[in-house]
Amino acid sequence: MTEFLQHILGSDWDNSLIIILNLIIIESLLSVDNAAVLATMVLDLPPEQRAKALRYGILGAYIFRGLCLIFATWLIKIWWLKPLGGLYLIYLCVDYFRRKATPQKDDDLLVKEEKWFYKLSFGMIGSFWATVVAVEIMDLAFSLDNVFAAVAFTDNIYLICIGVFIGILAMRFVAQWFVKLLETYPFLETSAFLVIGILGIKLFLSLPCHFCEGEAWASLIESETADMIVSIITAGFFFIPILTSRFIGWPKKR
Repeated sequence: MTEFLQHILGSDWDNSLIIILNLIIIESLLSVDNAAVLATMVLDLPPEQRAKALRYGILGAYIFRGLCLIFATWLIKIWWLKPLGGLYLIYLCVDYFRRKATPQKDDDLLVKEEKWFYKLSFGMIGSFWATVVAVEIMDLAFSLDNVFAAVAFTDNIYLICIGVFIGILAMRFVAQWFVKLLETYPFLETSAFLVIGILGIKLFLSLPCHFCEGEAWASLIESETADMIVSIITAGFFFIPILTSRFIGWPKKR
């Protein structure tokens, strides 16, 4: 049993456990955000169609995350996917703070009528199935979020699979509990997107590291020590604000 765990976690158990803890937090928070977006996208449907569209959406989320789990081994071997995924995560972070700084009546992420894939499918298959298509497209994007976030933490395929699997479980079981946590500590959403930005930068740095392989600074960036530092920093973004909120009242709870 010990040998099996060592095979999965690697020689650095402490770092692996911190990575798993970070994956649980970030994957769960991403899943809460995903579920909230999916629920909002079906609100304009008749009440009797909402639950059906949402069921298709959740099913699609399971399928896409499952596919990402199957292809994770292949994905991490394509070196240019890392910097590309990093740019995507950085975009998500910047877009979140842009929308937060300029709040609109309708969040452009949720207005499916503005999406080209909704407009294209609406005329052919009607509003219900066009909504399902829009939800599934968002599912695909969210699944990529989860995989790229997991890959940013580690190249260990077992830990990546654990991260994606946690995302699948979170969609079903953990989301409700994290919604309550976000209601109590709303600043955790900001923490989550700050972490996404950090992970995006870490992934994007693999681009210069790839072309400067062997350089001391490139080896340092891709070392287990750097992974440990990033893991501790990202964990701190979640736990330090919660502790300061509880004991000194800042940031404020809702």
